[in-house]
Amino acid sequence: MNLKSSLNHFGKNKIPFLFVISYDLQKWEIIELNKLPNDLIFSINEIKSANITKQKIQITPQFTTIKTYKKRYKQVIEEIKNGNTYLLNLTTKTKINSTQNLYEIYKNSSAKYKIFFKNKFVSFSPETFIKIENNKIFTYPMKGTISADIVDAKNKILKNKKELAEHTMIVDLLRNDLNIVSKNVKVDLFRYVEEIEAGDKNLLQVSSKISGNLENNWQERIGDIIIKLLPAGSITGTPKRSTINIIENIEKYKRDYFTGIWGVFDGETIDSSVLIRFIESTKIKGKYIYKSGGGITLDSNCLSEYQEMKDKVYIP
Repeated sequence: MNLKSSLNHFGKNKIPFLFVISYDLQKWEIIELNKLPNDLIFSINEIKSANITKQKIQITPQFTTIKTYKKRYKQVIEEIKNGNTYLLNLTTKTKINSTQNLYEIYKNSSAKYKIFFKNKFVSFSPETFIKIENNKIFTYPMKGTISADIVDAKNKILKNKKELAEHTMIVDLLRNDLNIVSKNVKVDLFRYVEEIEAGDKNLLQVSSKISGNLENNWQERIGDIIIKLLPAGSITGTPKRSTINIIENIEKYKRDYFTGIWGVFDGETIDSSVLIRFIESTKIKGKYIYKSGGGITLDSNCLSEYQEMKDKVYIP
């Protein structure tokens, strides 16, 4: 069976399963929850225990140069000026060194969504892709990040016109996406702020909440729903299709599972995440690739975007 048919099959039969899907939908795994291999481990909304002391993970990043980043950034701005995109999520590969292996990085990190995938990658993501419960579908686009250490950081991020425009575009895109698969779509909360751990410091992250109504038999259409929403709008841009083509031309590398999705269907509900805050293995021991990025609009500042890309290279 293909990806859509497999998802629909498990959903129709209400078989609990885990799914992991790459950015370009060319790679995917669907595994029954009671048949998970030992090298595939996940955690959703992990409860932190004061009795557990986690080992601090040390990484040494080798960031791409500002000269290289600026070249790609200028390409994005030209595409925006030409009307081919209005918002594009530009990502970059950063080489990192660590004395810990991927499993140790997974075990000693914290995140809302956390997955160790067959010693190929680890993701500790703060971003939900979709949730489905009680015949309602929810998505929570995240756009806008600022260091919590900055004085009056919350007001500054909420009053920033560039951040407001970027967030509004993504909310509009995802509202339209939900309209494809559900009815009575509405924005329940617009631009609320959450604090997330980012290594040695904390970040404030701006999100919104969007919902829609599904039919009672939505489980039979899990595949249709997910495929129509991919790739996630928050890690591509708008308009989605043309922006995806531009990303491929500018980034010059395959994202693979990075910015794909993973999630769990428990037989009744779905909770899922966008695969960001992402480390993948290489063939050399102790050397990994950390992929990160951020949204760019016409009002963006190159140095600020470069710094945001660097700020997102951390172990929570």
